[in-house]
Amino acid sequence: MKGRLSGNMSDKPVCVSDFEHRAKTILPKAVFDYYFSGADQQESLVDNVAAFKRWRLLPRVLKDVSKVDMSTTVLGQSVSMPVCVAATAMQKMAHPEGETATARACLAAGTGMMLSSWATSTIEEVAEAAPASVRWMQLYIYKDRALTQSLVRRAEEAGYKGIFVTVDTPYLGKRRDDVRNRFKLPSHLRMANFETPDLAFSSKQGYGEDSGLAVYVAQAIDPTLKWEDIAWLKRITSLPVVVKGVLRAQDAREALKYGVDGILVSNHGARQLDCVPATIDVLPEVVEAVGGRVEVYLDGGVRTGTDVLKALALGAKAVFVGRPILWGLACEGEKGVSDVLQLLREELHLALALTGCRSLEEINRTLLRRSEQISRI
Repeated sequence: MKGRLSGNMSDKPVCVSDFEHRAKTILPKAVFDYYFSGADQQESLVDNVAAFKRWRLLPRVLKDVSKVDMSTTVLGQSVSMPVCVAATAMQKMAHPEGETATARACLAAGTGMMLSSWATSTIEEVAEAAPASVRWMQLYIYKDRALTQSLVRRAEEAGYKGIFVTVDTPYLGKRRDDVRNRFKLPSHLRMANFETPDLAFSSKQGYGEDSGLAVYVAQAIDPTLKWEDIAWLKRITSLPVVVKGVLRAQDAREALKYGVDGILVSNHGARQLDCVPATIDVLPEVVEAVGGRVEVYLDGGVRTGTDVLKALALGAKAVFVGRPILWGLACEGEKGVSDVLQLLREELHLALALTGCRSLEEINRTLLRRSEQISRI
C-alpha cells in the first residue's frame, strides 16, 4: 500500500519550500550556501520568515469574490500583481541563462524585475531579453563615482524605470558559510557590467582566506556613503530613486528630506547585520513615518501569498522576493521562475478571496491581529 501511494504522488512543487529543497540538491554547496545564508548566527534570517507567523488574518465573509483584481503600480509602472522580483546577484551560478531567464519570466508574468549591479548578465542583455518588461536597477555606490554614474546612464539608456540604491552595505556582513567556503565566482563567470577583472569579481589572484565577496566590497564599494550622496544621485538621473535598506522611522523621515521617490524596507535578506528586526515588524513604523508621501515596499522572508497579503495590510505598496526566484531558476530556469511567480500569484489570489478582498484597495490593517492579541480574545 505504501509503495502504491508514494508512486501516485506528484513531484511537482506545491510551495516555495519545495523549490528550495529541490534547488539544494541541484546547486553546488558553495553556491547554495551563498544564496541561502545570512549573517553571523543567522537569527534575523530565521526571524524574517517566522515574523509573518506572528500576524493572524481576520477574514471578512459573505463578499462576492468571484472576481479579484490584483493589479497595481510600482513607481508608476503597471504590474499584474504586487509581487515583484528583488535584486539577487550572480544568477548564472543558478542557471546558465541567469538574469535573462528571470527577465523573460517576469515579462510573461506581467511583473517587474530589479536587476543587481552584480549581475552575471549585462544591463543591456537583460533589456534585450525582455524589452517590454518593467525593469529597475539596483545600485551600489562605488568608490569610483564615474563608474557609478556610468551604471546609472546605462540603465537609463536601456529603458530601466528606476534606481534602487542599496544603503546598508558600507562593508559586507559576515556570512560564515561564505568564509568557510572561501566563496568566489566560478571561473567561467564574472560580474558582467564591469570591464576589469578586479571590478568583475574575477581576479585570478584570489581573495585569501576570507569570503571573496567581502574582500571585493572592501576594495570597491564606498563606505563613506551619506545622505548627501542621495542628493547627488538625484541630481545625476531623471529616474525615480528608491532607498533600499531602511529599518527605522527616523531614517525614513530623513530620506524624505532628500527627495527620495520610494523606500524599500529591507535588511538585505538578513545578510548584513544579524539581530536586526524582521522587516515585517518594522514596516508599520516606516509606513507611519512616511505618511503616504512616497511608496513603501518590503522584502525579506516572503514565502507565501498570505505573507504578501500581510505586508500589504501593514502598508506596503508591493513586496519583492529574492531567494524563491533563485530556487525556481536553479530548478528549471525561466520555467522555474515562472512557476514560482505563478504559485505566489495563485496563493495571493486565494488569500484575497478568502479574506473578502476583491481588490488591493480593500486591504487594510483591520484584516490583521498580532497572534498574542488573538490569544487574549
